[in-house]
Amino acid sequence: MHKKYEKIIIGDLIHKYPFVTGYFDQNKMDIQNHADQTVEEFLEGYTEEEREEWAIDKEKIISDLNHYIEQMISFLGLDKDRIDSITILAGRDKEGNPETFEKLTINRSEIVSIVGPTGSGKSRLLADIEWAANNDTPTKRTVLINGEIPDRSQRYSTSNKLVAQLSQNMNFVMDLSVGEFIELHAKSRMVENIDEMTHRIIDAANDLAGEKFNLDTPITGLSGGQSRALMIADTAILSTSPIVLIDEIENAGIDRKRALNLLISEEKIVLMATHDPSLALIADKRIIIRNGGIHKVMETRTEEKAILSELEKMDLIISKMRTSLRNGEVLNNKDFKREV
Repeated sequence: MHKKYEKIIIGDLIHKYPFVTGYFDQNKMDIQNHADQTVEEFLEGYTEEEREEWAIDKEKIISDLNHYIEQMISFLGLDKDRIDSITILAGRDKEGNPETFEKLTINRSEIVSIVGPTGSGKSRLLADIEWAANNDTPTKRTVLINGEIPDRSQRYSTSNKLVAQLSQNMNFVMDLSVGEFIELHAKSRMVENIDEMTHRIIDAANDLAGEKFNLDTPITGLSGGQSRALMIADTAILSTSPIVLIDEIENAGIDRKRALNLLISEEKIVLMATHDPSLALIADKRIIIRNGGIHKVMETRTEEKAILSELEKMDLIISKMRTSLRNGEVLNNKDFKREV
């Protein structure tokens, strides 16, 4: 099963699977100064001459890497009770019409965007997934786990929920510091290396947030963006839920691309409701909801990825302008023209 490990940042990949350094060593690939790149980006860095001279076959290296990691996961027993995929079998829309697809399988480390008008049925789809629907919800959909109908213990477990939901508004009411909050969650998960885990989460959160905070910061004093960054980092690293739903991340006040990279580096299945074209095109697939049903499932095409590149340039311009405004600087039309 293709997991797309090549899309995970090398530093995160090694942290998750230390044995992967053996693969890079065997293939004589020097990754020492490329921890912040994905494997795909690293391989793109070779020139045509280097590829010919060293017989570098990008597609084969990626295929072999995915196969190597899957074999090692199985050999080391890391795949026990692991949820690798969910499959949605078609149901019906609000008027009882059959949905226009047969089935949709989503694997770990995949990002799927969900688009559609308000009230179209996005929440119903997410509820079906969360409850592992078995033809027993209004849509009559069925959700398979690893290709099979889940047993009752999976469907109704309170400790191992399938879906972790990150809503738009995150308001903390507990009188705790950030460090105490993370420690409390880590203890509830019976994590052994709590101190290491705590620092890993705060570092990841600060990598996402616009303004950094520390372990002593009261969680009630966090801004909206800081709260969102903390919960995404906590969910990615500590939560056992294999599926993460993010609602309107475009308004979160965080580094959106880094947030998604963090989640897929922890092998989460990411479902992202969004109206932002940049985020919709980052996804591997997008689900279009209409009249309570799944109207269409679309693969993100190569030409759309080219458009995404241009959209990301626009996002960078807006981000720089936002920073300038926050710093009290005057925006200059010449600077804008120079950027574009």
